[in-house]
Amino acid sequence: MKKVSIIIPVYNEKDTIKELLGKVEFAKFSGLEKEIIIVDDCSNDGTTDVLRELRKDYKILFHEKNQGKGAAIRTAVKEATGDFVVIQDADLEYLPDDYDKLLPLLINDEADVVYGSRFKKQENSKNFILKNKIANKFLTLLTNILYGATITDMETCYKAFKRELIQSITIKSNRFDFEPEITAKIMKKKIRLKEVPISYFGRGHEQGKKINWKDGIHAILTLVKYRFVD
Repeated sequence: MKKVSIIIPVYNEKDTIKELLGKVEFAKFSGLEKEIIIVDDCSNDGTTDVLRELRKDYKILFHEKNQGKGAAIRTAVKEATGDFVVIQDADLEYLPDDYDKLLPLLINDEADVVYGSRFKKQENSKNFILKNKIANKFLTLLTNILYGATITDMETCYKAFKRELIQSITIKSNRFDFEPEITAKIMKKKIRLKEVPISYFGRGHEQGKKINWKDGIHAILTLVKYRFVD
């Protein structure tokens, strides 16, 4: 039986991590076995203590210093042994039930990468904070202009890959610029990418969202950079 690796980068999510893991456990995986790999990026809010209690149930790795989401994903990808890899944020903005939309395209070899698009599901429009929606739309438009693409949601968390593919791509970004870097490299390699509609429940900084305007600037610079360099 084939297997999927769910990789979860975690930083200061003590209030959501157990609930998120419960949702992951009960999600449908299109008939695949699963492994769950969690990377704690040196949390300082008690998340680390929660995860230490769960080590017998999951593969959990701990960064000794905070490095960023991209670095945590890089650590997890190296440990993945599944045929496929899905990225899952540790907050509750995305529903693990949507794995069953992402994975069939990989299983049936209809795509090598699948993005879950928040903008392909009309009901999500009310769940976005306006400034975040505008920023996401702009970054996706810039991606399409620079790389001749037609995607609708570059910054989505839900990205699913064939494992050999994601492990073959060198990721240098340590922070949230992982998203534009991996997308740029996929586009330049002309890898088969498809999108499916997913659910989304956006949260603001008061609920713990960590990305900010500076990360938006880094995303722009990353998109432009990888258009011209490998």
